[in-house]
Amino acid sequence: MATGRNHRPATRSRGIPEATVARLPLYLRALTALSERSVPTVSSEELAGAAGVNSAKLRKDFSYLGSYGTRGVGYDVEYLVYQISRELGLTQDWPVVIVGIGNLGAALANYGGFASRGFRVAALIDADPKMTGKQVAGIGVRHVDELESIVHTNGVSIGVITTPAGAAQQVCERLVAAGVTSILNFSPTVLSVPEGVDVRKVDLSIELQILAFHEQRKAADEISRGVRPRGARTAAPADGAGGADRPKGQGPDGDIPAVMPA
Repeated sequence: MATGRNHRPATRSRGIPEATVARLPLYLRALTALSERSVPTVSSEELAGAAGVNSAKLRKDFSYLGSYGTRGVGYDVEYLVYQISRELGLTQDWPVVIVGIGNLGAALANYGGFASRGFRVAALIDADPKMTGKQVAGIGVRHVDELESIVHTNGVSIGVITTPAGAAQQVCERLVAAGVTSILNFSPTVLSVPEGVDVRKVDLSIELQILAFHEQRKAADEISRGVRPRGARTAAPADGAGGADRPKGQGPDGDIPAVMPA
């Protein structure tokens, strides 16, 4: 089977827009679910709904792949799965290294979806000598001193960084110097990389803050309509006004700590 270092996806050379590339995994996920249910064909409207886009955008995206479907029949599910998988490079074997085997790194190592999507965890790397040799997801953790040799030996072109923020840039630079050209960054910091290196950042705290913003807007809208916001708390009672009956450590509603830990 081909390795990622020898075969690169052709999306850029074929002029597929980045926005379309970003939606291809959504289509693939929806199509895979249909395939698992043995659904032979799907209309653009049905597939667009499952992927969360409009059908016109879906048809435009698929036109870049040279796939136009059949009027009155729709798209062949299995063929589209193959076509999108090939375009994304998922018909190849992509060895991946994960650097930073804390709780998040270990959770990613145990994620079963990598193998089914064309990714193979080639190595787990950590700077803590106490982690060296420990088994995580059936893989022995190796020390960060071996990073360069691991990348070279396994032909790794994709690295995943789950280290603390202070170590992420140095790890990134070592991965790039060793030949890694794509990085998935879970560390809460912005990485600086040279031209030709792709970085995708996943910041869970930012996503939660965005959701909090939308929740606040929805609550404000409900208040303006005279509706008590969902999940709204009542004001804390004054001293001696019923607070003594609450179990220690609980908030006014009896189920949320009055003081959340940092």
